[in-house]
Formats: sequence, structure tokens, C-alpha cells
Amino acid sequence: MIPGCARRWMSDTKGLHQGGVGAISFFMKKQTKTSFLNDVEAATTALRDVLDVTPLQCNEFLSDRTKARIWLKREDLTPVRSYKLRGAYNFFRKALLKDPKNKRFVCASAGNHAQGFAFACQKFKVDGVVFMPVTTPQQKINKTRVFGADRVRIELIGDIFDESNQAALDYAKVKGAMMVPPFDHPDIIEGQASVGVEILEQIDGAIDILVIPVGGGGLSAGLTQVFAERSPDTRIIYVEPEGAPSFKRSLEAGRRVTLNEVDSFVDGAAVAQIGSNNFKCLKHVDSKAVHLISEDHLCTTMVEMLNVEGVVLEPAGALAVEALKGLSVRELKGKRVVCVTSGGNFDFARFPEVKERAMKAEGRKKYFIIRMPQRPGALREFLELFGPEDDVARFEYLKKSARNFGSILLGVETKNAKNFDQLMKKMRDAGIHYEDITDEELIANFVI
Repeated sequence: MIPGCARRWMSDTKGLHQGGVGAISFFMKKQTKTSFLNDVEAATTALRDVLDVTPLQCNEFLSDRTKARIWLKREDLTPVRSYKLRGAYNFFRKALLKDPKNKRFVCASAGNHAQGFAFACQKFKVDGVVFMPVTTPQQKINKTRVFGADRVRIELIGDIFDESNQAALDYAKVKGAMMVPPFDHPDIIEGQASVGVEILEQIDGAIDILVIPVGGGGLSAGLTQVFAERSPDTRIIYVEPEGAPSFKRSLEAGRRVTLNEVDSFVDGAAVAQIGSNNFKCLKHVDSKAVHLISEDHLCTTMVEMLNVEGVVLEPAGALAVEALKGLSVRELKGKRVVCVTSGGNFDFARFPEVKERAMKAEGRKKYFIIRMPQRPGALREFLELFGPEDDVARFEYLKKSARNFGSILLGVETKNAKNFDQLMKKMRDAGIHYEDITDEELIANFVI
């Protein structure tokens, strides 16, 4: 049996495919369109040449857990597995309408915008150069090559997006190429806003809460404007990674700020400064509406969505879903919530790291430095301290600090985080000296 919300989605999607955006009844009924919304409608219509309406799926697993009705806007299911195709395609469309002689384009991207850019280059038969950080996951580099084929050249420069972006700007200036920004341009914002048009067409009834991931701000600026016009009572929650909170810090400062350091793990949302055009659209937002998500906790959602739902999400794509865990029962119970899953370009070579970080976030994996007496039977006695749900994941002698003692790096996994309380008590009672280095980032990064 198909759940009611799924039936509504299937019905609404069918209607949108048949009638196109010109058939919008709920969205525009008896209301005056702004210039922005007119442009967004045009962009949405044009996108139908390359992109079907992405599903708005009612997720029973998340709904049951939150006591709300949770819909996922599956932007991870576009041809390039992210919403970035929308903005890039709209930018090319408008640029070539203005000047059909434009034949050379350039962009900077951590991966998703690059794929949208490459897809558009092939579609419009123009040449392009993509500057990507050296740290970009190989999966995104390979897919960009596939979409761009002989039309696109890739240059790997810098450790973070902002360094690649500067290289792209320099190239555009020297070569006379047209820069296609990943987020900071009205045409990009306009294209990303088509997500909002689709959501409001697909869902049956009001939306109480909309959860949006934020990186450079193109998606959030577009959706915020659409919902301000057509669903002003919807509460919008913006989500950033803790290691790249450029939007929240800018709101707190009352101006755009540049972060001194950026954690690149959430590569699709790791920027040092939110876009200028984007911040103009968003500067009225209360900074309390921006939720910061721990990169480690984000991994728990990535693993959970894969294992339970079979949904592959990249770190940025999981931000909105992870944010649900930070909302209270009072905030969610009985509410209608839409989460934008913005991307699914995940390199499975990174999965061991994701699993490791998820277990640490859940408290089910720890690392210790153990001072072990070096005598016959000591190791056997030590191993007897472990419970039936404990597993030694790593055991390595680091050095011999004295003739009678040795230092050991110990990694332990367990099924229940509370098991560590018992294990550490047993070690203390046995007179074994240990140090928990799980959350000591500098030490852990050096020895693990």
C-alpha cells in the first residue's frame, strides 16, 4: 500500500509534468508575481529540457521517529546528483541568450557545481575550464570529466574552495573567459530557487518547517525568497557544518565575514565566506535560525540513511536530515516538514572514515593509550577485562617507555556506549594506567 503522502507526490508530479510550470495553480493563484518569481518560473520551465521534477518523498522512517510528517526533496537524484545543475544551467541559458558568441567559460567548485557546469557545457556546446581544490573527492572529479568529456578541462588548485575560486577569477581575467560563479550571482540564485517552485507544487497543503543546507548561500537565498512570497508562514531552518559557519558568523557580525579556517569534510558546504548577493537576500535572518552541525554527528545520519533507507547522501546532502535530531518533540510533533537533501555525490572510498566518525559521535568507539606491564600473562589478563559486546579494533605497541612497561595504542568498538564506563572502571580497578585520546584531536590525528 502506498502511503498517503507518497500518493499525493505521485499525483502532483504527474500534474507538473503534464501541465508544466504554466499550470501552477496553488503556487500563483490570485497573487501578483514579483519580477524574481517570474524569472524563477522561466528558469523552472527551461530546466524541463534537461531535468525532470525531482521527487518530494514522504519518509516514513524519519516521520515515525520525529512524530512529524517528514518529506525529503531529493535533489540527490538529479542527473548530476545535486541541485547545482539548476543554477549552472540557468546561468548558461541567460548568458548565451544575451550573447550567443560566448564560447569560453570557467568556474571553481568543490565538485557539485563543477558537474552542473560540465553538464551545461556539453548541452550548449561550449568549452569550459573547472578549477577544483586538490582535496576534492575523486568521485566528483571523475564525474565532472564524464559530464564534460572533450568540452571541459579540470585544474586542481588549492586546498579549499576559496583558493580554487581565486584561481578561476584570475583565469577569467587573463583569458577573457566568462566566470560562472558556484553561488554568488542572481542567475545562479534564480536557478536554485526552482527547487522551491517544485516543492510548493508537489506538496498538498501548508509546510510548517523547511530545512535548508547552507554553503555559499545560492540555494538558501533562492528558497528564502520563494517562500517569503508564497509560503510566508513557513519556518525556515538553515543548516551549516560546525567547521564552516560563514553564514551564522556573518549574521552575528551584521556583515559578511571571512573565516580564518574551514573544515573541508563537508566539501559541498565548506566555504570561507557566504556570497555577496546571497547575503543581501539573507541578512534579515535571525542567527538563531542557523543550526550548526558537528561533522562527526553528520556521519551518523549518512550511515543511518544508507543502512536503513538505502539513500546515499554526501555530507552536505545529509545536513538537513541531521538537523532534525536537534529539534525538540514540541517543535516537530504533528508538523509538516520538508528537508532538502542537496546532494548524493559520495565517494565510497571515504566510507571507512565516515563510519569511524559516526561511531565516535555515538560514543561507541574510543581510542586509548595504555601503559601495560611487560610480563608473561599481562596481555591475557588485560583482554579478560572486555565485555561480550566489546571488540578490539586496533592494538599497536607504540614504544617501550621502560624495561618493565610498554605503551599501547588501543582502539575499542562496542555496541552500547555505556559499556565504556564499565571497561574503564575495570582498567582502573586492575591498576592499568590509561588515557582516553578519542577527543584529543591533535594527538588522535597524529597516532591514529
